Amino acid sequence: MKRVKTTPKWLLISAPLGLLTAIGAAIGVFWWNGITAPPTSDPNAKSISIQIKSGSSAQAIGQELETKGVIKSQLAWKLWTSWQARQGKGSPQKGTYEIAPNQPLAVVAAQILEGKVVQSGFTIREGWNIKQMGEYFEQKGLFKSADFIAASKEIPRDKFPWLPAGIPHLEGFLFPETYQVPSDTITPTGVVTQMLAQFEQVALPAYQQVAATQKLSLLEWVSLASIVEKEAVIASERPKIAGVFTTRLAKNMRLESDPTVEYGLGIKQTADKPLTFKQVAQPNPYNTYRNAGIPPGPIASPGIGSLKALLNPESTDLLFFVARYDGTHVFSKTLSEHVAATQAIRRQRQSGKK
Repeated sequence: MKRVKTTPKWLLISAPLGLLTAIGAAIGVFWWNGITAPPTSDPNAKSISIQIKSGSSAQAIGQELETKGVIKSQLAWKLWTSWQARQGKGSPQKGTYEIAPNQPLAVVAAQILEGKVVQSGFTIREGWNIKQMGEYFEQKGLFKSADFIAASKEIPRDKFPWLPAGIPHLEGFLFPETYQVPSDTITPTGVVTQMLAQFEQVALPAYQQVAATQKLSLLEWVSLASIVEKEAVIASERPKIAGVFTTRLAKNMRLESDPTVEYGLGIKQTADKPLTFKQVAQPNPYNTYRNAGIPPGPIASPGIGSLKALLNPESTDLLFFVARYDGTHVFSKTLSEHVAATQAIRRQRQSGKK
């Protein structure tokens, strides 16, 4: 009798199970793609601001994102961020976020997990003093000038132990630079900390490399560099101006720098309204016409160019310089040459105004 081959029962059910599995997987992908897709495709949709506070749970964040229409499903957010955490991708970072419209959940999550918070920019120019910085911050609407000045009088030597002892404020050590910082840290103290950190990173190593061969202390270096910064307009003249000042100090001559008088009196001279003899003769600790040596502290924040010029000043026997009205200076060896150059520049200016 011929035996008829039969198909094993396990083969009869394998195809239906495989098909069901495939269908289930397809449904799962469809469902997942649906709940992680952008919540809207409106081309006119605007960015949405989200603030995440320290210690906020993933569930609370997901709920806020869903409520504000940033994502479709807080469940999807929870599943995705949990999986990202297991992959070592981190956890949500605190801060203020500007979420672009029409973004899938994965893009939104990446922005928050990587801490890509809203940034604010500010620029501190070389040669600005603390008062000018404070006025700038207030004009930008970031905080009041008085609050910044108060913060600059707090000396955070616990964080920056290299700061000179006994300084009354941080004049000179708030490094001039363009900064991009998280909006949440734009506070007087936060800004001061960032500028000190920049000085520590950019300026301090330049001094430390040659500190053993320097006759100037850190405070003297920054103080004298701040005068160079205020006097120099053309970058190429910085080493020469630094050379004039170091030569005068070596000869026990007063520095006789106008910006020190201006700083001490809290005034600003102009080409049409220069310092008067009475102002130059008025006593103040920063007046280098009356006081010998380097002032007790910086008069502004010097840039790295002026700081480096003081570490390698030009060797010169020049002792005087006077500003032209194009940013350059006339340098002289003797007082008589200096007086003649000053008078010639004044005559030239007066004739040009007629």
